[in-house]
Parts: sequence; C-alpha cells; structure tokens
Amino acid sequence: MNLKEKAKNLKTDIPTIFLSLKDKETPIIAKIFATITVAYALSPVDLIPDFIPVLGYLDDVILLPMLIALTLKFIPRDIYDKNRKLAEHMWDGGKPKKWFYAIPIVIIWLVLLSLIVKFIYCKVVS
Repeated sequence: MNLKEKAKNLKTDIPTIFLSLKDKETPIIAKIFATITVAYALSPVDLIPDFIPVLGYLDDVILLPMLIALTLKFIPRDIYDKNRKLAEHMWDGGKPKKWFYAIPIVIIWLVLLSLIVKFIYCKVVS
C-alpha cells in the first residue's frame, strides 16, 4: 500500500471510528480510544500548534495515524467492516469542526502552563 492509499484510508478511518464509537456493540476499551482519537482528529486546536516549525506538523503526520491504528486494533473486525461501509462518503465535504472537541487539548495546555509557572515560581522563591 503506497502513501496515497494510506492517506485515503485515514480519511475514511476517522468517520469509521466515529461510527464505531456510537455503535452499541463496540467494546468499552475501543470506545475510550475512539473518543480520544475522534476528539483529537476533530479538534480545531492541535496539541502542538502548526506554526511551530517541524514539530507542529509531526502531530498530524505521526500522532493522529498512531491513534487511529491503536484504536482500530481494539475495534472487532465485524464492527469495523459494518461501520466502514457506512463511513465511505460520510465526510466528503470535509470533517466537521466543533469547538467543544478542543476542550481536552486546551485543558492539557492549561495544565502544562500551570506546571511551568509553578516550576518557575519555585525556582525564583528558592
């Protein structure tokens, strides 16, 4: 499978994971990973912002495909096949962008920022 085919599969894998998340037959562990993957994929905010040279695109090129691959390992094949057929043309017009998907990413950034401030404050006070 060449890179172009893999990219096309990724375009269908995210809607498949989204549908699997909503599927009652999907195991809980798969739903947990599906929630993380879908929230990250649909979030308008990246964990590493794209304006940071090189690193900004690494999350899109490495992190998202890894999350997708990991999530797909937990989804049973019959559920995956059923939802894959339903997802084939689901997001042809582009993926939806909802701001509430950014909440986990914003929380991570706030926690990191507070840890950095705390670290700097402890160094200055000591």
